Amino acid sequence: MVKQFLMNLMLTFIWVALTGQLMFYNFAFGFILSYLVLWIVAQKGEGKRYFSRVPAVISFVFFFLYELLKANIQVAYDVVTPKFFMKPGIVRYPLDAKSDLEITILTNLISLTPGTLILDVSDDRKVVYIHVMYLADKDDFIRQIKGGLERKLLDILR
Repeated sequence: MVKQFLMNLMLTFIWVALTGQLMFYNFAFGFILSYLVLWIVAQKGEGKRYFSRVPAVISFVFFFLYELLKANIQVAYDVVTPKFFMKPGIVRYPLDAKSDLEITILTNLISLTPGTLILDVSDDRKVVYIHVMYLADKDDFIRQIKGGLERKLLDILR
């Protein structure tokens, strides 16, 4: 998979060099074009995982940016209005993530989102304690993270 990614980047840089325009849209177009060329040229079975993972990563990035935007708007609205809508609470969140890498990335993404903060990871690495600024229902919060952020992240990493 690393081989296909490096080849994709190399073809992208060749595209950028040939066009002579070092702009984001040109780089993105070159990456997509290189991805399609590699997908067409690739032999069956070779690099199959790479070609399924790239769209999943792009989908995850957009999903996380959307969740980040929602959380930012919610916190900003609470800051500029005179009434407080906060319902703080601490949630004991059971992890499906097993490896240190999976747990680290998940906890960092949760902490990046405004209104949530990781307090602790249990010694057995099966539970994370999260402080939530807007906690209406603990079970609903756990369901949102499990079905959204954690599931999508583990699909990419596994």
